[in-house]
Amino acid sequence: MGNATHKQTGPSPTVSGLSASTPSEGLFSTYQNGHFFCELTNTGAPLDPRIDLLRQRLNALPLDDLRTRAAQAEQELYNLGITFTVYSDKNAIDRILPFDLVPRILTQPEWRHVEAGVKQRVKALNMFLWDIYHDQNVLKDGIIPRELVVGNSNFCPAMMGLDVPGGTYIHIDGTDLVRDETGRFLVLEDNGRTPSGVSYVIENRHTTLRVMPDIASGIDLMPVDEYGMRLQNALSEVAPEGVDNPQVVLLSPGIYNSAYFEHVFLAREMGVPLVEGRDLVTENDRVYMRTTAGLRPVHSIYRRLNDDFLDPEAFDPSSMLGVPGLVQAYRKGNVTIANAIGTGVADDKAVYAYMPRIIQYYLSEEPILSNVETHICAEPEGLAYTLANLDKLVVKPVGESGGYGLLIGPHATKEELAEFSSKLKDDPSNYISQPVVQLSVCPTLCENGLENRHVDLRPFAVTGKDTWVLPGGLSRVALKRGSLVVNSSQGGGSKDTWVLAS
Repeated sequence: MGNATHKQTGPSPTVSGLSASTPSEGLFSTYQNGHFFCELTNTGAPLDPRIDLLRQRLNALPLDDLRTRAAQAEQELYNLGITFTVYSDKNAIDRILPFDLVPRILTQPEWRHVEAGVKQRVKALNMFLWDIYHDQNVLKDGIIPRELVVGNSNFCPAMMGLDVPGGTYIHIDGTDLVRDETGRFLVLEDNGRTPSGVSYVIENRHTTLRVMPDIASGIDLMPVDEYGMRLQNALSEVAPEGVDNPQVVLLSPGIYNSAYFEHVFLAREMGVPLVEGRDLVTENDRVYMRTTAGLRPVHSIYRRLNDDFLDPEAFDPSSMLGVPGLVQAYRKGNVTIANAIGTGVADDKAVYAYMPRIIQYYLSEEPILSNVETHICAEPEGLAYTLANLDKLVVKPVGESGGYGLLIGPHATKEELAEFSSKLKDDPSNYISQPVVQLSVCPTLCENGLENRHVDLRPFAVTGKDTWVLPGGLSRVALKRGSLVVNSSQGGGSKDTWVLAS
């Protein structure tokens, strides 16, 4: 496992296409990486023999065999009820997340680099959140514009002066990473509110081992099954002081939430009750769970609903999902909420642009994982650059997620560019822009065999007293040819992410 001071710059890959050891016949015989960095055919030197072994085993499979196994995997996922909800599609609300059987593989040096970078980032984010809700030195020292923080819709004045246990605001973090054409890992965005997708990491591994045991045989991989235990332990560690056996619960909005399967899955993995707001009550600034044996104290809440819905007395009075009096119990120190209220400031896409400075400010270190170059349209220079280069940039609304509301300039029509230009001029503070990163690709089973498809990576970090990063993470894949949008709501799928054990 890596440590937080590890500062390697990543592997030194080659980008010349298939390895000479790849057979000229079989599944890989027609595969082309398209001049992108490929996760299976471009590797650092020296070549890890286990990657070559994986390719040889996959290459030896008849295409029909792989298709049969893929169908078996899909049926298993369907039987398990592993679905997500697409609210924008009235004809197909519940869907199985498409799963591609060809795994993505990371070596130990690659993983140690990612792990160290994620730990560094989570530490800086927690220090940043503590500061902005206490002394606000980062604002006084001009490291980040004050209005970008206190004027942010996710900034929560109710959190001012509140001492959260261990200084941990982000207990569960999902950092979205991409690799560029050189194989370098870059941070695309931070997810410090209620990051989703970890259930797919674990189920993808189970499915791969059931459907392709011969492919994985003898390849020693870092396990992913301990996530639930790690999360339960971390939430117990940050429970209010003086509690010997903390009661942890997972608070869900309910069955109609897009990630409800994951809520059920994680509650089972953690061994804790899955509750909704109606199952909890506050008395004398303490939180209790309704049970058949009466009220039972609750000490840590892993919440999977947004701030606005948590407590109708503190936020939206029309919310039927939250718990009246929860925020008061929180402020009194009688319950821990993970992730903390108000963490959305830290994963705002405009604040993201300042993360290299934030890391340097709090840790006196250079970022282990660099940001993608980012232009803030709220700033005159950023807006001018974006408007002048709109056809070359990706433009994102700062408050959206899931791939909604963005513009990919090189793929946009003249009409779309003109329309987005007007949006930028009307509301520049709502947007940032970034260059188009030539995302890495991975061989993916398509209609005509193996083809390259773009992927990203979301490692999940769990923080209690210390930070632990789940080996690998969620590799999302853009299943449409040429698409750079990997989000499940936009037609993406996922892959099993293998981290070699040594």
